[in-house]
Amino acid sequence: MADKVNLRKIVLEILMEMEDLDKRTLSTINRVLDRYDYLDGQSKSFIKYLTEGTLERKITLDYVINQFSKTPTNKMAIQILCILRMSAYQILFMNSVPDSAAVNEAVKLTGKYHFFGLKGFVNAVLRNISRKKDKIVWPAVGETSESMARHLSIRYSEPEWLATMWIEEYGFEKTKMMFDFFLKPRPVTIRFARRLDAEALKELIARMKTANNGKISMKVNDLLPYAMELKHTDNIRYLPGFDEGAFFVQDVSSMLVCDLADFKQDGIVVDVCAAPGGKTLHASDKLRGTGRVIARDISENKCMIIRENVRRMRLENITVEPYDAEKHDPSLEGKADVLLCDLPCSGLGVIGRKPDIKMNVGEDSILNLQLKQRNIIESVWNYVKPGGIMMYSTCTVAKEENEDNVEWILKNFPFEPVDLTPKLPEKMKGIESASKGYIQILPGEYGTDGFFIAKFRRSIS
Repeated sequence: MADKVNLRKIVLEILMEMEDLDKRTLSTINRVLDRYDYLDGQSKSFIKYLTEGTLERKITLDYVINQFSKTPTNKMAIQILCILRMSAYQILFMNSVPDSAAVNEAVKLTGKYHFFGLKGFVNAVLRNISRKKDKIVWPAVGETSESMARHLSIRYSEPEWLATMWIEEYGFEKTKMMFDFFLKPRPVTIRFARRLDAEALKELIARMKTANNGKISMKVNDLLPYAMELKHTDNIRYLPGFDEGAFFVQDVSSMLVCDLADFKQDGIVVDVCAAPGGKTLHASDKLRGTGRVIARDISENKCMIIRENVRRMRLENITVEPYDAEKHDPSLEGKADVLLCDLPCSGLGVIGRKPDIKMNVGEDSILNLQLKQRNIIESVWNYVKPGGIMMYSTCTVAKEENEDNVEWILKNFPFEPVDLTPKLPEKMKGIESASKGYIQILPGEYGTDGFFIAKFRRSIS
């Protein structure tokens, strides 16, 4: 750990900042880590792990704290609550941290924030949690959907409304499987650039294996042979090949969108909600430098992110421009051989990578997002030329944003579903809905994020 820098105080400041409704995003953590980039890798990993873990387990932590505190969590000063949460997380979930260290550092932080009268309270609550952590009383599963949802919500730290929704849709066991997957450590998945020949790829992989003092592990993905799973990477930006644009970080479920589309050499691809650019770059790669990919997103800041990725990946057939997808652009009517619609969604399929989603998404937001998705489709559908393809995708698991939208598109626009089965990886060919033109991948089902993909062909007549 770095000298003179109080790592737990940095974590506390991030947690308190993220209690602000307008700042509930993991970019807050990355921004802080950039500020402390001079810290060694172990220190930065500690900050990231403790911050994300506390956010991820927030519901569970509050439940435990309330068992050992006479003052309920909703009555505590936010500084004290955040200190208790991050310290309880260390006690319950970080074997590398002695309980005594977690308690003592919490008491010190309480004093640093001038809550001198509460040092004894913080000490007592945390010591009780430490002594009795094996005797915590958890909600029973029960036989009712309400008791099942309560149990899963507390044990896996997921919103109770989400547990209820998924139990009704998928049953208790599948919901438990998804929640369990969210809490498991995940590898970083990368897609290698197609411009690398076999020899160059072999040489790059050899160099990558020496990264992080040779601790990095690499495994070819089970579904897509061009995807590689990495563990123990430290900072991905420092890996060999990153600056040269030899690979792009992207989940396999996201890669599948372009794998299932029909790209033709010299074709025109339009990506209407492109940031950070994963599918734009993948489409460009599949076109092998031919044709044109038009990548758009709503703000110049998002477009700057796409441009930076385009520059790093050294792709030249991409045009990036800011444009609001909800506003129709007559100049694109009938131009696209493939239209990529990876639309804003609730993100429920990627909670494992973005635990802040649990803080920001509610039941009401799903219907609001469905309306936004439909507004975008209404605006962009006729960018597809007759006979062309529209790919609709989200990173969520919500019927309103997925299956209901497929039905709505087929009812209101001149599209027909395209059977996905022939292009699916072998292990996924058993998905029954694929023949109807869509697949809902549940989180953890194939070792991937939760994702929804639908494929449509515009009628020629």
